[in-house]
Amino acid sequence: MTEAGESLANPPPIGKVSMRQKRSVQRRLDILRAAMGIFGRRGYQRGSLIEIAEVVGMTHAGILHHFGSKDELLIEVLRYRDQADFEELDVDHLPEGLGLFAHLVRTARLNATRPGIVQSYAVLSAESVTDDHPAQEWFRARFAGLRVILADALREVCEAGTMPDEEEIRAAASVIIGLMDGLQIQWLLDQNSVDLAYTTALGINAVLASLTGGAVTKVE
Repeated sequence: MTEAGESLANPPPIGKVSMRQKRSVQRRLDILRAAMGIFGRRGYQRGSLIEIAEVVGMTHAGILHHFGSKDELLIEVLRYRDQADFEELDVDHLPEGLGLFAHLVRTARLNATRPGIVQSYAVLSAESVTDDHPAQEWFRARFAGLRVILADALREVCEAGTMPDEEEIRAAASVIIGLMDGLQIQWLLDQNSVDLAYTTALGINAVLASLTGGAVTKVE
């Protein structure tokens, strides 16, 4: 009987397979967290797989075993960041209408407790505008999706009053994204001078008041 036949005839105990899988999942998480820190401090181009491997105590080849390439690792880091938002805010989907804007303020409040995640996002999003950056399409799709989600929420908030025209709705959606990302950069540079949650709420409420004439409840 061949070695493969012997393996099939005597499979490893389920408990051992499960432990091996758990170790692999934990290893991937360790790599993602380390990569987020390295990319946040040094950027994608300067951050190396060797540095990431040193942080988690493994080899460059070990990183590639789990993620295939540096580009693939970058995209998984970005997905991991989004997943962390949902887990830490204890939600499984984005709210609608006014609830979405309250959710954004809660996200800003959470971000004020985790500068490393905010830094990695700020650095990578800015870096993605450069030629041939591997995350450029990811960020382009992300911003396009956010504009649609925000525009839908703005329409819902404005339903009770005079509905702004579509150009104003779309522009307001872009303003809110720019507001949040810009405040994050200011906060990263001087955390003592910028209250991330308060200024985010102030900006969002200003946009909502402009569109609705102050007819909606303020988010905070």
